[in-house]
Amino acid sequence: MRPSAALETSDQERDRFAADVRHGLSRTPRRIPARYFYDELGSALFEAITRLPWYGITRSEQRLLRTRGREILDRVAPLSRLIELGPGSGEKLATLLSGRREDAAHRPRAASEPQRTLDVHLVDVSTAALDDATETLATLPALRVVTHRAEFDRGLADIGRVEHGLGRTLALFLGSNIGNFDPKQADAMLRSIRAALADGDALLLGTDLVKPENELVLAYDDPLGVTAAFNRNLLVRMNRELGADFDVGAFAHRAVWNAGESRVEMHLVSERRQRVRVRAAGLSIDLEAGETLWTESSHKYDADGVRAMLARAGFHARDQWKEGTFALTLAMAGRETA
Repeated sequence: MRPSAALETSDQERDRFAADVRHGLSRTPRRIPARYFYDELGSALFEAITRLPWYGITRSEQRLLRTRGREILDRVAPLSRLIELGPGSGEKLATLLSGRREDAAHRPRAASEPQRTLDVHLVDVSTAALDDATETLATLPALRVVTHRAEFDRGLADIGRVEHGLGRTLALFLGSNIGNFDPKQADAMLRSIRAALADGDALLLGTDLVKPENELVLAYDDPLGVTAAFNRNLLVRMNRELGADFDVGAFAHRAVWNAGESRVEMHLVSERRQRVRVRAAGLSIDLEAGETLWTESSHKYDADGVRAMLARAGFHARDQWKEGTFALTLAMAGRETA
């Protein structure tokens, strides 16, 4: 296994971070891009969120991957390359690939042959997540893992320049990460994935479905305060990396369901009137009591809407499996054939 080197220097990353913060905090309403949640602490906090009893997305998805994994792999055979966008700890991918390991284990010894190596490309902005996923996948046989520390579109472009063996490519976009994009951005993201695939390749997309409002809000405002800590860590990161002077204790966490836009919104709410400086961004802002910094949107879907979204990007949905209010959809690149 061989993780790649970082694609940008820390100075370049800090400059982009500063520019994005300057732009976002100068807007109305003020925003901080959600991509900056995932420093080392943020990644660890998110992994803790996925284990909370009120956040069922990960458990539902894992059950689907465990029960449908061999079926999914059969649908995309022969598979030569796998791409995962946002792999987290790597546990979901390991669950999917466990079916591949079982097939090899049950093959008669006399007929055995070397298991074909599968190229696995992991794309994430978080070094910690890439390291964790690489370590998790080290337990699986016949994998060649390459990490791309980049945003999804750039990582896909880099992977598109890498040759791979004969067979299909399967892209994974799990955890309802597509929900963090607004509808236009989601369409563009899926088009980027489609552009990296050839006709006959496949995408496995995880999406959270609409459920009762109280369940949605509880998943993003848990009683233990883990999600609140995850949200406030954005301020900690800006203080550390951008020379900001946010008083972290002067901001409350708020999660609200916006039914009209079918999304949960996360905000940091200023609890008093205050002035904040972000030195690296050359920015000073005055916040009123009750003013918010919008940090994340998580869109929710219905099953038909997922199929339509995929079709707009040049995919056709082949299979869709549900576990409670979560769906996995296997979509093929290109038009559906009879």
